[in-house]
Amino acid sequence: MSKGTLTINDKMPALFKAMSALVKSEVLVGVPAESTERSDGEPINNATLGYIHETGAPAAGIPARPFLVPGVRAAEEDVADQLAKGATAALAGDTVGIDQRLHAAGLVAETSVKNTINAGVDPALADSTIAARARRGRTGTVPLIDTGKLRNSIKYVVRRK
Repeated sequence: MSKGTLTINDKMPALFKAMSALVKSEVLVGVPAESTERSDGEPINNATLGYIHETGAPAAGIPARPFLVPGVRAAEEDVADQLAKGATAALAGDTVGIDQRLHAAGLVAETSVKNTINAGVDPALADSTIAARARRGRTGTVPLIDTGKLRNSIKYVVRRK
């Protein structure tokens, strides 16, 4: 070997480090702990509110309006593309590239969930809910968007396992 030439054995430590970084990471989308609080005096936090809307609360007359799971599913192809690029970066031993792709995948999924909410989630609001909003000075009729606090609390995080 000439001076300055790298062999596959020279690249193995970087490859193992990069592969380890990839498999020990996960991208989560939802309402992270730091985004749960709403404002003083509100009895429920964003994570609980999101869960109630996602699954419904029949005893309270709240229908399920799934937004998180459908929003992530809508982005599956684009998220998979980012994760594939992250795997390619891992094979190149590029830990920075892996991190960039994990964050890109998270941002794609986060944006998709917010877009799902913005587009309106079935079922439509009840007339009584629209009337209650009007009494509070609100004019919007899109389910899950009253103050925007729930939608704005949707975030992604890249977490090491």
